[in-house]
Amino acid sequence: MVHQYKLNGYNIVLDTASGSVHTVDEVAYDIIAAYKTHTAEEIVEMILSRYGDREDVTREDILDCISDVGELEKDGKLFSEDKYESLAREYKNNSRVVKALCLHVAHTCNLNCSYCFASQGKYHGERALMSFEVGKRALDFLIENSGTRKNLEVDFFGGEPSLNFDVVKRLVEYAREVEGKHGKNFRFTYTTNGMILTDEMIDFVNRECHNVVLSLDGRREVNDHFRRDYMGRGSYDTIVPNFQKLVKSRGGKGYYVRGTFTHNNVDFTNDLFHMADLGFTELSMEPVVCPPGDLYALTEEDLPKLFEQYEILAKEMLKRKKEGRPITFYHYMLDLKNGPCIYKRITGCGSGTEYMAVTPWGELYPCHQFVGDEKYSLGNVFDGVKNTAVQDEFRGCNSYSREQCRDCWAKLYCSGGCAANAYHATGSINGVYEYGCELFKKRIECAVMMQVAEAEEE
Repeated sequence: MVHQYKLNGYNIVLDTASGSVHTVDEVAYDIIAAYKTHTAEEIVEMILSRYGDREDVTREDILDCISDVGELEKDGKLFSEDKYESLAREYKNNSRVVKALCLHVAHTCNLNCSYCFASQGKYHGERALMSFEVGKRALDFLIENSGTRKNLEVDFFGGEPSLNFDVVKRLVEYAREVEGKHGKNFRFTYTTNGMILTDEMIDFVNRECHNVVLSLDGRREVNDHFRRDYMGRGSYDTIVPNFQKLVKSRGGKGYYVRGTFTHNNVDFTNDLFHMADLGFTELSMEPVVCPPGDLYALTEEDLPKLFEQYEILAKEMLKRKKEGRPITFYHYMLDLKNGPCIYKRITGCGSGTEYMAVTPWGELYPCHQFVGDEKYSLGNVFDGVKNTAVQDEFRGCNSYSREQCRDCWAKLYCSGGCAANAYHATGSINGVYEYGCELFKKRIECAVMMQVAEAEEE
């Protein structure tokens, strides 16, 4: 399968199965588009009718280009055969290890964000803090179910994990005590809204956490529209200095400032650039996840505006890199040469199989976005996974498990998409969140264009 598009002055041709990327002139672009549906003579006539007034476009040139396309096809770099579908289910069925846990150490929060998918940290249940005993058992569960895998990932999540910071410290201390005995290496992530970050917390996460995720939506007026405390006060003026202190002491690496954009700020690039001007260079901005009837839900009318925003962002990032002040955008991080491996590209994030969320009571869910939905409860860290039917449902999710995905050029970039987004949009983890798909495909087009531009610059 081939995908062709034009962006920022480039004519780009992607070959889905091989991962090959080609940049071509207008004539070759049109020839490739017609190559599979027209004869060589038909292509010649079509191209001559379009470009016949150009001296550099002759019959011989067109035939040479058709021949070149044929050679690329023979070499498996254009119109290559997709041989991965039969492997997708096999890979997931053969994977029986757990590699990561999202520890919900606090089902409570000191902010009252109205768009919060987790119902202000309560996950539609009771407020609670995870005990050390439950967290310890969760780490043991991860070790026991990780097989021969060495690197294990643990995200301290909430709610707001800083509200249970003593338990976080004790759990990290315990993990460091036992990891060597079992031949493991724990890598921790800490996700925080920054409201009560102290120097002690900053020192700790900089020392112990592989990554830190910092929640900020951008400009003061945008951030404070949703991210308020229970007194209705905005969080911007409190968290920005805390985040700046953390990032500076961290050396500017191993973190992301993560925002959410809604119908209220479809001009989200202004929020990203504002955060960059604050000194934050590692950035992520996610579309809101909410029922379509909510006032802040993204609409069909927003979609072309969002496409434009992604293009603006890509061009500005190229410009800033040339100027020596680069920024990183999470969704534009694309390594065309070295990864990810085909296993990851066809099997996805591993939610419900390799990755699970743990509630304060030790209950297991496929990921944090399913917590509180009892039909997706998998079991618990004490007894293990008992709901194997649900786990098998997640094991069946891959790049080819949805009919709409089979003929999509982006399936080996999105790995089949987010099961939680599909569920919330359609009621099934095997559904397709079409709005999210459109945004994802636009991001990939922009990310590939940036790679092309940088390659040409080099």
